[in-house]
Amino acid sequence: MKIVAFEAREGRRLGVIEGDQVIDLQVADKKAPNDLGVWLQRHGNLAQLAELAKRAPPAARRPLQGLNYALPVARPGKIVCLGLNYLEHVKEGMQRDNIPKFPTIFMRCTTSLVAHESPMIRPKVSETLDYEAELVAIIGRRARHLSVSNAVSCIAGYSCFNDGSVREYQRRTTQWDMGKNFDRTGGFGPWVVSADELPPAAKGLKIQSRLNGQVMQSDNTSNMMFPVAETIADITQGMTLEPGDLVVTGTPSGVGFARKPPVWMKHGDVIEIDIEGVGILRNPIEDEK
Repeated sequence: MKIVAFEAREGRRLGVIEGDQVIDLQVADKKAPNDLGVWLQRHGNLAQLAELAKRAPPAARRPLQGLNYALPVARPGKIVCLGLNYLEHVKEGMQRDNIPKFPTIFMRCTTSLVAHESPMIRPKVSETLDYEAELVAIIGRRARHLSVSNAVSCIAGYSCFNDGSVREYQRRTTQWDMGKNFDRTGGFGPWVVSADELPPAAKGLKIQSRLNGQVMQSDNTSNMMFPVAETIADITQGMTLEPGDLVVTGTPSGVGFARKPPVWMKHGDVIEIDIEGVGILRNPIEDEK
């Protein structure tokens, strides 16, 4: 099942994609939450959402083409991100002589996010806006002290993420968060694919980034140093994950800063993140006004 958020004349909506159509859940039930995070907080899973889509009247259907996409989760409580999760990416960066033994965790904030087909913003203060293709897990139920054997049970679904990074600001200190949290630099979407539609822990999926149609990164989620289950088990030893939280799982090699000369995203570019079985996240790049 693919769950999509979008904007319409009536406001934000939540829908289920079926072929080339979207079933508008607010038409099926006016009281249904228009945010997947709120839905998961109330229900803990997607079963009732699927049932609601099946009961929807014909009037609830609208074309997928021309949809005005919104963030799949409007206001995630936490956006937990991994750095240095593919060995070849570690080798191309500044930590090449310090291979991590544990997941490298940092956080993003909601104001850094941008939906599918909306522009990612290159800030006035730096030209060093870089791309990072990543798989993101959407948490479906409250989770603490999980083990590797049960960690994926808390995942409702997966989506694509572009961990857009302003490298100049990321490198200014040993803490990355400033460079990872410029407004509207993190692409998220286009939709959420329910976990049951993908291999366990989303292993074995091809992941790519393309800048203006040119492949920049190409790898497979099987090559994560800290796979999804291990990562979530580790995070929940210290943090309570809650419905609607995001866990962003790191990027492969081929990023712009490691190229000679470096490749930065600029006004007029189009960046795509393509994950097998999930979808293609596409964002144009615009200069900050």
